[in-house]
Amino acid sequence: MSAQDSPAVPRVLIAEADPWTRDLLTQMLLSVRCDAHLDVCTDGQDALQLLQRQPDLVIAARELPGVDGLDLLRNVRHKSQRRAIPFILISERSDVASVREAVPLSPTAYLTKPLNLDSLKARLNGLLLEVGQQVFCEIPALTAGVQLETFLEERRQYSDGGPLMADVQVAVKRALNAQGLNLRQLEEEIRTDPQITAVLIAAANSAAHHRDAPAQTLLQALQKLGATQSMNLILGLALKRSARLSDPELAQYAERFWADSLHAAEYARTLARNLDVDQERCYCAGLLHCLGDLALLRALQEWRLGGGVLAPGQVDKALMDFGAAFGSALRTRWRLPLELRELIAAIYHLGGGVYSRDTLAMNLAGQLARLPAGASLEPIANGKTARLLKMDLAALTRLRRS
Repeated sequence: MSAQDSPAVPRVLIAEADPWTRDLLTQMLLSVRCDAHLDVCTDGQDALQLLQRQPDLVIAARELPGVDGLDLLRNVRHKSQRRAIPFILISERSDVASVREAVPLSPTAYLTKPLNLDSLKARLNGLLLEVGQQVFCEIPALTAGVQLETFLEERRQYSDGGPLMADVQVAVKRALNAQGLNLRQLEEEIRTDPQITAVLIAAANSAAHHRDAPAQTLLQALQKLGATQSMNLILGLALKRSARLSDPELAQYAERFWADSLHAAEYARTLARNLDVDQERCYCAGLLHCLGDLALLRALQEWRLGGGVLAPGQVDKALMDFGAAFGSALRTRWRLPLELRELIAAIYHLGGGVYSRDTLAMNLAGQLARLPAGASLEPIANGKTARLLKMDLAALTRLRRS
């Protein structure tokens, strides 16, 4: 059955303050009903206004600013003049008293954070699909007459980031054991994926988790988020459209940028170890420095899937014109820690002023990662960064061979 043939396209209201949980709920719902009309908000007052659109399902966090989720549920049950609207209440509270407080209002489900995605998906299937019903949605066509530059400028503002380079299902499966999800093992499985690393660090530093020092490495993010929330976010990334690049040409570009990221990360870690600065933070900065280029490639796949054409040379031109802008927009919108952003920026240029050892390490790592195979190291050895670090040609040669 196509989306157009569906007898009833549901309208769903999602009210959740945390941006990463909100995005996860959105993707999970669209994976069940890609044709659903979604109203998404971040506080209870807006949710009250959106209830006037008479949703077929409400998914709301109990801990909403303004009007909380419990009051929202109370309002729905009090004012509903038709059938009882299904209402899934999500809460950080799992104590008996909190659950008992909600029971008289008859929530369709009371789910606690971190969410059990299997349980949530089963609930959504039962609420939004008839028995045996399947819904298929066509990829929306591009706006008539839109130019590639305009499309990319718009996408830059709300890009989902880069494509996944790791197989998340395999990674999670390998990290599971009888005691649950092993965070150290999970880190080993996903540490080379720029998209997963960036999203987990951003989520760990969101308002819902931000306490003490910011997470600046993948392991710090995993430890702050915990096993279940980390797993949910990782699996949620795989639900998004174009999570992996299916276009052969664009996938080839992505492999090149991924290789550049890994080279920069490994050089940065080695240099950081030699200079006695934070190895894992430098590794993370190196890994993330090409995320903008990867995000741009994902946007170009969306362009092609929507019916757009890429003429010879347009991919390279788009990367040159928009790659850095995509990366800057992502790092700012995801609110990656300033210290981490500064290390990423140092890969491209030093700027003026006094240079820290980790800044110099990142700049040198970037130079080495961009050096073509077989090219001479002499220009780097004679450059400012190597001289400040007192690394001569022999030292750079050893580093390159390590």
